[in-house]
Amino acid sequence: MPGRMAGSAFSPFRHRVFAILWTATLISNIGTWMFNVTSGWLMTELSPSPFMVSMVQAATALPVFLFALPAGALGDLFDRRKLLLWTQILLAVALFLFAGLLWKGSVNTWVLLLFTFVTGAGSAFALPAWQAIIPRLVPRDALEPAIVLNGVSINIARAIGPALGGFILAAAGAVATVLLDAVSYLAVVAALLWWRAAAAQADALPREHLVDAMQAGIRFALHSIPLRNTLFHALAFFICASAYWALLPLVAKDVLQGGPSLYGILLTALGSGAVAGVFLLSLIKKYLSADKIMMLATAGTALCSMMFAYGGQTVTGIAAGFAGGVSWILAVSSLNISAQVALPDWVRARGLAIFQMVFFGAMAAGSLGWGQVAEIAGLPLALIASGLLALLLIPATWRFKLNLGEHDDYTPSGHWDEPVLATPVAHDHGPVLVTLEYCIDDADRDAFCLLMRELGVIRRRDGAIQWGFFEDAEDRGRFIEMFTVESWAAHLRQHARVSATDKILQDKVFALHRGAIPPRVTHAVTPHAGTPLKTIPQTHYDL
Repeated sequence: MPGRMAGSAFSPFRHRVFAILWTATLISNIGTWMFNVTSGWLMTELSPSPFMVSMVQAATALPVFLFALPAGALGDLFDRRKLLLWTQILLAVALFLFAGLLWKGSVNTWVLLLFTFVTGAGSAFALPAWQAIIPRLVPRDALEPAIVLNGVSINIARAIGPALGGFILAAAGAVATVLLDAVSYLAVVAALLWWRAAAAQADALPREHLVDAMQAGIRFALHSIPLRNTLFHALAFFICASAYWALLPLVAKDVLQGGPSLYGILLTALGSGAVAGVFLLSLIKKYLSADKIMMLATAGTALCSMMFAYGGQTVTGIAAGFAGGVSWILAVSSLNISAQVALPDWVRARGLAIFQMVFFGAMAAGSLGWGQVAEIAGLPLALIASGLLALLLIPATWRFKLNLGEHDDYTPSGHWDEPVLATPVAHDHGPVLVTLEYCIDDADRDAFCLLMRELGVIRRRDGAIQWGFFEDAEDRGRFIEMFTVESWAAHLRQHARVSATDKILQDKVFALHRGAIPPRVTHAVTPHAGTPLKTIPQTHYDL
């Protein structure tokens, strides 16, 4: 059994492209954590204020909150490999420049925060695309362990990078750690240049505009219950976990009376706990649901914060870091898996970007908030308060279930035929009104209404800007469903997006329709001036 479990957990490494890209990102992540140690410790030397120290974490997280959604839209609209290639090159250039400023002694608190913000912005444009390409690198049966291994890369780096960064920082100075981080991005560039991704299938429809694509991503998130539940859990967890991440340099310096090496050791303890948590996750998933794992992770985070607050000993601080690392990977892996299985490919980068926005937005807001609490009430009280809040949020988030989308099949079904048009309709013409007429027996009214409400969520999720269904006041049992979309191209995209799971629901609705003739479907477009309104009826099963 252990051998089989290990094989399953590491099965994505059998796929060469995944293994090469994973290794390159591991090198880059180690460099990133070396930079994080450097920037955090530099701020303690430039300004001892807890609020300014917490600003480093906020400057890392805030760009992801600000830029993740447009980055996700770009990741869905353009080639993800090329987007990643350019972000890695620009990040390397920025870090070489920062190393030059450090060498000249031209870095103050605001220059440090500026370059921390710039590296965070680079991550913002890369993160959604990185996560969205995972399903292209491995088959579906290896997707879940691949998602977990993606988190393992970050946490192995967290185990190695901080200690290595602290050692290099103490031995060779900040310039050396920043230069090594810049070089680590070049490793990713080399891997991406090596990877020759298969060309995506050409889309006959015009590419969505950036703002429209962002709106479509937000619309999907608002009307996708599986994704929405994941976001609620992410907000609650990261707002609390941000406390010890933001204040850890001060825990090392003020509570444990250590230097940069101890700070690196604490981060290594967090990373080591996260790596251990990967193996623990594969074990406890046999006995606990994703929701119970999330509850366990939140309780572990509360324990970590409280141990940091009043441990007082280096050993206790290391133990707290290890517990926090285990809890972190349990939560992050559970949330990442829940987000991935909730998303079809057409909106994957945007959906993951919204998840990242919540993730880093909560980290940024929490970092600033807990830093301010520490400034006013003291470091131990801020950490205790974050732990107590985490415990209070466990029952508050229990009703938002995770992994609700894992049994849905988002493969495009193609069961909507192309509308038969009386005259051509331009792609940008709209809005478009689609109606369907159903005849329902009294005995099936309740079941029909329940199914229609479920269908309405899907219509809005996939592009409808308005939706409703009505009963004819003069003909009992005759129902009319109607929804509008912004343009003819937007409606054709609905045709491309409708999935196998959507077809199952539609079949249930159509099965309640009375009579041998399927529901009547019409498409109407807004008329141009001086042109009669065109309504194109269809009398067959498909939309």
